[in-house]
Amino acid sequence: MAVKIIVLALYTLTIIVFGIIGAKKTKTFSDFLLGGGKVGPWMSAFSYGTAYFSAVIFIGFAGKVGWGFGYSGVWIGFFNAIVGVFLVWKLLAWRVKQASVKYNVATMSEFLEARYNSKNIKLFASIVIFVFLIPYSAAVFQGLSYLFESSLPGLEYWHAVVFMGLFTALYLSLGGYKSMASLDTFFGIVMVLGVIMMIIFTISGSEGLYNISAKLNSINPKLTSFVGPPGWWPLFSLVFLTSVAPFAMPQLIQKFLAIRDEKAVKTGMIASTVFALLIGCVAYFVGSTGRFFINAENTPQAFSDGAPIFDKLMPELLMKIIPDSLFIIILVLLLSASMSTLASLVLISSSTLSKDFYQGFINKDVSDGKLTLITRISSVVFVLLSVVMALFKIDTIVAILGISWGAIGSAFLGPFLWGILGAKANKYGAYASFFTGLGTSLALYLYFGPSYSPQAGTIGMLVSLAVNPVVSLIIKPKV
Repeated sequence: MAVKIIVLALYTLTIIVFGIIGAKKTKTFSDFLLGGGKVGPWMSAFSYGTAYFSAVIFIGFAGKVGWGFGYSGVWIGFFNAIVGVFLVWKLLAWRVKQASVKYNVATMSEFLEARYNSKNIKLFASIVIFVFLIPYSAAVFQGLSYLFESSLPGLEYWHAVVFMGLFTALYLSLGGYKSMASLDTFFGIVMVLGVIMMIIFTISGSEGLYNISAKLNSINPKLTSFVGPPGWWPLFSLVFLTSVAPFAMPQLIQKFLAIRDEKAVKTGMIASTVFALLIGCVAYFVGSTGRFFINAENTPQAFSDGAPIFDKLMPELLMKIIPDSLFIIILVLLLSASMSTLASLVLISSSTLSKDFYQGFINKDVSDGKLTLITRISSVVFVLLSVVMALFKIDTIVAILGISWGAIGSAFLGPFLWGILGAKANKYGAYASFFTGLGTSLALYLYFGPSYSPQAGTIGMLVSLAVNPVVSLIIKPKV
């Protein structure tokens, strides 16, 4: 226990030091938001990967999906890497960078305004970004807090949530992207070492993959099949939501605005894809072994009336398979993954308040220094709202992320993707896809409930993708 506290304290101090160093190097708003637009390939690759994967995948998704889908959950990690990383980099990275230079924009909302020559779409976009990234941030706080609650005796859930909130607000309000990009490389290395350790101890603790497969097969043969027990539609929805939404997630697209040049894009694409394959596939595989290692008898704290508490499965599973002397590495792994994701979420949400909303609609002549200050203050406000939501534990992590990614993906996929890739997309198509996609996703979510959020998000994104080119073809702007 004492060793864990000491290591975590040193880790926290290191991050704060990086934040202070980053603050000294941050001279302009561009430095704070984009690192001056000159970030190299390895920093960009790790920054993208660590923003993509957080405690949400390791705690919420790996736990619930692994328990319900078995081995087939690994498909999510595989397609996350191939579609959500490789194809996103291949199709968008350099195009986004070129568009940011062409239109002189620093955020996704600004790009939509410039691309479609419509100020109102920037307003709608900034509102959606700020509102729907709060649940995602809250889900990250929930995942970390469940882990700390399980692994540090005497620490209550709300203690962990509040501490992480204060820590994140302090760190991000200091150095912005400058300090974040530097730390992401360190975070990424820690994550790689951590997941390698996870897979080694999972296999050795079960005395081989054959034993795991035999046990899962005896429970339900579909747990070791191509598609798990819930069926193809729930699996497809999870794959589509988590793999296609990155084409329009502002905290991930921002990485391309900050990248240095086309050569950095090519290197970053390969590095981030390899990183994602390792992190995603290992996380879901370890999650799939949950039924082998734990049950209501030997781990009652992860069950309620015999039913699993999904967000507590992975913390308890990791406690069983990782020796106590090495568990601090897992804590640092998940803290590293989550700090980068939180940093990206806070930075995007705070900048949409300051640059897109305040400068765009209230005071267009705001000074660079004041804009940076407002962004720092907005960072603290965003974190506080996320912490409050996390304290209420409104639903499982998977459901919360489904709401967040589903709503943002449904709103932005049509306008942003066609805006980058399609020359004929116009503002009528953009508005139609924005509102029909978002409306479809939210309507399905409200009708079917939180458990249907991945499917609601998937349908909303498909609608958004289809509507923009159709409406743009039918309704032409006046010349």
